[in-house]
Amino acid sequence: MKLEALTVALRPRTSWEACELGMALVRRHAGAIWKPWLLVTLPLLVLLNAAGWALDLLWLSGLLMWWLKPWFDRIPLFVISRAVFGETPSTRQTVRAQLRWGARWWLPYLTWRRLGPARSLYLPVDLLEGGDSSEARQRRSALGAPVYGVCALLTLVCANFEMLIVLGTVFAGLVIIPFDYLPDTLKSLWDSFLEQPHWMNALFNGLIWIAVSVIEPFYVGAGFGLYLNRRTEIEGWDIEIVFRRLRARLAAAAAPTLLALCLMAGWLPDAAAQIADGDELAAAAQVADAPIEASDDDDSEEEPSHTRTAPIREFDSSKKSRRLPSTLGELYGDARADDRSLREAVAKAMVEPSVAPKRKQTVWKAKNEVAKDEPKARDGALFKGLGQGLASALQVLLWGIVAVIVGLLLFTAGRWLGWFRGGGEEDAPAPGEVRTAVLAEPEPLPDNIPTAIRRLWQSGRHRDALALMYRAAVESMAARAQIVLVPGATEAQCLRASRKLGAAEDRDVFARAVRTWQYAAYAQTLPGSEDFDDLVGQLAQRFGWTA
Repeated sequence: MKLEALTVALRPRTSWEACELGMALVRRHAGAIWKPWLLVTLPLLVLLNAAGWALDLLWLSGLLMWWLKPWFDRIPLFVISRAVFGETPSTRQTVRAQLRWGARWWLPYLTWRRLGPARSLYLPVDLLEGGDSSEARQRRSALGAPVYGVCALLTLVCANFEMLIVLGTVFAGLVIIPFDYLPDTLKSLWDSFLEQPHWMNALFNGLIWIAVSVIEPFYVGAGFGLYLNRRTEIEGWDIEIVFRRLRARLAAAAAPTLLALCLMAGWLPDAAAQIADGDELAAAAQVADAPIEASDDDDSEEEPSHTRTAPIREFDSSKKSRRLPSTLGELYGDARADDRSLREAVAKAMVEPSVAPKRKQTVWKAKNEVAKDEPKARDGALFKGLGQGLASALQVLLWGIVAVIVGLLLFTAGRWLGWFRGGGEEDAPAPGEVRTAVLAEPEPLPDNIPTAIRRLWQSGRHRDALALMYRAAVESMAARAQIVLVPGATEAQCLRASRKLGAAEDRDVFARAVRTWQYAAYAQTLPGSEDFDDLVGQLAQRFGWTA
């Protein structure tokens, strides 16, 4: 594993930050993940639904697609586990890897580990590290124990998001249905849900697949982010990366340094020996030339001055190979073997929050000692003054609001004060002269309704033909259902009244007539001649119009 090739900045993160890191990796490599995902899952969805349709077991097809989610999880894991090291696999490589990658873990993750809440974290441990059963068990325990609750909550959140996508898609389809047709549509959907037709089961299987395709890669990415974070905390990957990069820089500079040392190796010992011998000769000459001073005491007799000579050493060529003594003891002395400062630094580092868990320590103190603690007293005074200032500001603001309300009430007293005194009521205007008029009776329907409608349509009076058809359909429906419609009944009221018709064919043809009339009256959309003639023929057949 080439840690120095990582494309993410490793550092100790919280568990939710690690989940966000994994989701960011999924977003960065979205194309490399969802292309093989569609190539693998979509044909399998079609195949299973076709088999379920043929065997009348479409519910089993949806259950199998949902149960195979751990097998599909290998696709995003294969991509991001290599892309994080700068080697993003191609779509072909990812699809080919699904035939054999992690084959020995298929049975556990499709049986007893299928419903495990920490599957997103354990899957990278088993598929990427490649240990045997005992080693994998130990690794899962070491990596997953501190974040097991986060993994379980992540699984619950992603499952809820999948459910919301399915329900949201269903309700989004209901939103575009006109309100007048919504009760009938809901009733039809409920009847279909109870009957469980093939098309509805296939539709729900497709919706579940869409929800899984959207959420599942992010679920796997969040688990992989937790896996990276746990290995960083346990194995110190961030520190190891720093040392590896330092070694790489030193290795790059080692070649010229080694060459320079080889060139210097020929003359360095000779030069060192010559410098040492030269120092000894200079010291001997200095000693030979140094005179001995005479005493200046008056009571002493003068003595002739004498010079002290030192023998001059001859140059010994054997000193070339003599090694110079080490000077580390002279520089460091006893501190050279004292590692107390190192141990103190290590102990200080071990109590850091990022290395060791937080500890809570309770210390009992007397009240007078707490009162003498100047920093705390100063902080308490600061917060107390800040709280008093905010309270005063809010009090002034509230009194200002009260003053504004009172001022508005006083300013508008002339408008509302009369209501309490009974003087705000205005005299109702006297009714004017009552006028009476005879309502025009609607024209009676012709004896041959289909012929009259077709004659108006062929003469180019399309709107009149549609109006006559609609009026005849409404009167026929009211007579058949034995109801009385209020004057000026709307199309929606007529549709609700048509539910009392006994035959479903009658209700359907009447709803088609109302819908055709609404398109023409409000959307200026006329039906085709053949469709209109067919509708008139069905109405005449169902309601007994004389042809």
